Amino acid sequence: MSERRYLIYDVFTDTALAGNPLAVVLDAEGLDTRRMQAIAREFNLSETVFVLPARNPVHQAALRIFTPGLELPFAGHPTVGTAIALAEEQGVASGDGAILVLEEKVGDVRCVVGFRDGANFAEFDLPKLSEKLDFEVPQEMIGAALGLGPHEIGFENHVPALRTAGVPYVTVPVADLDAAGRARLDQKLWGEIAPVIDGVPADAYVYCRETVNHDCHFHARMFAPKSGIPEDPATGSAAAAFSGAVLTFDAPPDGPHAIWIEQGIEMGRPSRIRLEMEISDGKAVSARIGGHAVRVAEGRLYLD
Repeated sequence: MSERRYLIYDVFTDTALAGNPLAVVLDAEGLDTRRMQAIAREFNLSETVFVLPARNPVHQAALRIFTPGLELPFAGHPTVGTAIALAEEQGVASGDGAILVLEEKVGDVRCVVGFRDGANFAEFDLPKLSEKLDFEVPQEMIGAALGLGPHEIGFENHVPALRTAGVPYVTVPVADLDAAGRARLDQKLWGEIAPVIDGVPADAYVYCRETVNHDCHFHARMFAPKSGIPEDPATGSAAAAFSGAVLTFDAPPDGPHAIWIEQGIEMGRPSRIRLEMEISDGKAVSARIGGHAVRVAEGRLYLD
């Protein structure tokens, strides 16, 4: 019987029992895809990360990321949480920050980990900037799939769109906090309108300008039932895709921009995601996702 150590982190929060929980399985070499998927179902968290030796010896590790239902090429809260976990394991998460490169299926992801505002904080460069894909679905159909009226879909000049920065999402603006709070995804109706991109279903990322916390810029919820996640308390890959909506609809001026997104409030798992973009000539030339993470548990898997 083999033993494999694992860690549990709450991510996109500086407080235990908030944010998005993540399982990090260390020393995962020798586990095949079927076994990894079974372990992810056992943890039954929105994502489980398996840490493997890096192909490039100067990189920190290679990661495989699983929801309870499928493998993802990239995800934000596993990247933030694993970067902090590995930095803490090696005692380098302090001072001005340690630089780690994590190999994910989407590509190599550069992360910086340091101590900020009372807890370890990691941010990573998006390996792929947000891209808008073809998607033409009437607003009344999107509203019906979310249990909302067509008049509650969209605000200002924001309209729904299909976007990806490695993982596809339908970004759905809604009128206000009340509409966001009443959103309930009908899996059957959503399956009829949301495409599957490279084997990954496009999930629903609902957002509005009105927020609970005065220092946040957007309020968000994310529903991913086909991935085994009825609702996710914090979704970095969705925030990465959402950066394209900010660029398109808000047209920020050239220069650096920092945007805080709150999520998970309706679930009792409040989370804060930092989205940074560098704009030049009206286009995003780089973007980063960041957040805190705190260790809440560790243990061992006993496998035959």
